[in-house]
Amino acid sequence: MRVLHFYKTAHPDTVGGIEQVINQIARGTVKLGVQTDVLSLTPHKVARTIELDGYMAHRAKLSFEIASTGFSASVFLRFYKLAQKADVIHYHFPWPFMDLVHFATRVKKPMVVTYHSDIVRQKKLLALYRPLMNKFLSSVDHIVATSPNYLATSEVLQKTLDKVSVVPIGLDKATYHLPSVERLKYWSDKIGPKFLLFVGVIRYYKGLHILLDAIKGLDYPLVIVGAGPTAQELKEQAESLGLRNVFFLGLLPEEDKVALLTLCYAVVFPSHLRSEAFGVSLLEGAMFGKPMISSEIGTGTTYINIADETGLVVPPSDDVALRNALVYLWNNPELAATMGRNAEARYWNYFTADQMVESYVDLYAKLVHKSKNKIVEIKK
Repeated sequence: MRVLHFYKTAHPDTVGGIEQVINQIARGTVKLGVQTDVLSLTPHKVARTIELDGYMAHRAKLSFEIASTGFSASVFLRFYKLAQKADVIHYHFPWPFMDLVHFATRVKKPMVVTYHSDIVRQKKLLALYRPLMNKFLSSVDHIVATSPNYLATSEVLQKTLDKVSVVPIGLDKATYHLPSVERLKYWSDKIGPKFLLFVGVIRYYKGLHILLDAIKGLDYPLVIVGAGPTAQELKEQAESLGLRNVFFLGLLPEEDKVALLTLCYAVVFPSHLRSEAFGVSLLEGAMFGKPMISSEIGTGTTYINIADETGLVVPPSDDVALRNALVYLWNNPELAATMGRNAEARYWNYFTADQMVESYVDLYAKLVHKSKNKIVEIKK
């Protein structure tokens, strides 16, 4: 079986949550005998095709971007040629340009969409895009939601329940290289033995401005790992609030990120808008046995973090509630340790890469089998 994944960005060029998911699916399905191609766009002058973790990563030239949507003139032919070799096309939503490529190339193969997120911020553009979106989602064979929470709260998914299933995002802990004793000591000496950690792309919906307001007046060290479009704005906010206990570390090598996940007291993930559909870095916190603090936004974050079991859950955009949660967890280390153990147990029960990959391989096989039966019926 051969599967083609299609999304606007992918490893190794970018390292966001969706890119991480695609990489985990691709490298995992290869181990189960699935030939896997990943096609994405890139603005960089890099090799058009490379082998990555056992699968083939293909890049087409990014022509331009509008409202975070990448466009490419060359990707139509590239997609068509790769799709002709594939048994299943695996789309990753949302990406409006992908819908155009889908219809323009007229590829007739079994198709599955992983529905990563509703379109939240671009409401005016959504009004224009909605007819194309509805047509696209109606045309594919199957849609996967990444959590039951998101399925229950997405108006779009509720309209397609007849062909939606849930496959939670999973991570393979074995792919996270253990940090050296030297790196662990380096960060422990630099930050201290007890600190809070946020990891992720720094975007408008991450709620970090709320977290900075919440931590004002507290002396708890807060480490923020990641880069993004609102990073400078947050640094200016921290400066204006007089926060001397906040460490903006930017992008870090994987070993350093894992070292900080290993050392931290708790993971704080204050995303306050539904654009945060799951929270891969929140799941990383659970995987490393850390108690978590997150907001209830009706998405996968509260499927990962169960209130009062694996951590604390607060209302979104409420800096007072978030502050109270920080203080409570900080001052109750035994409870925090118990929540961390519960979080890791939940990871092993529900969120391993093996579970996710096996679910997708089973789905691919069913779609291929169904497609072959249709062809046989048409020939009859």
